[in-house]
Amino acid sequence: MAASPHTAPARTDQQTRPAPAPGALSLDARLAAAEAAMTVRLDEAAVAHEVRTAHISTEPVDLADVITVPLTPTLQPQRLPATPVAALLERARARMEADGWCAGALTDESGAVCLLGAIRKEAGGDRGLEADAASVVLDVIRRRFGDDVDSVPSFNDGHGSGRVPLRMLDQAASLADARGL
Repeated sequence: MAASPHTAPARTDQQTRPAPAPGALSLDARLAAAEAAMTVRLDEAAVAHEVRTAHISTEPVDLADVITVPLTPTLQPQRLPATPVAALLERARARMEADGWCAGALTDESGAVCLLGAIRKEAGGDRGLEADAASVVLDVIRRRFGDDVDSVPSFNDGHGSGRVPLRMLDQAASLADARGL
């Protein structure tokens, strides 16, 4: 039988893919090794970051301290508290904002007031109204911070600024209004 003129040429070793050298890694193995190396580097960077920032004290941020209201008043009319205790607590909050906040005394030498000092000044000598207002404030404080708070003055003195005590007066006024006190 004669050879056909249309036969395919024989393949030579130059046309085939070269075999990998013995001990050479495949593409998948090289990618896995690169991923492992990056994981080690990221872990080392995380530890280094922790070491560099360990001295920085971090306290949880209360969003009520961060969120502010607009400087311009809203167009909605302000609703005045309808109850005597709620009105007293609103006045006490306004007094504390105006006169300033203090700790360790009902009123300090500059005229700043603590929670109970603001309530007492605005009660105008009505001890029953003052006691009702302080009771509502203590109830609001215990709802928020737990039953281990002994008194309104001890709560007031445990803070470094008047932000939280002012918020407690505001919340107490709302609670007193809701209770009809």
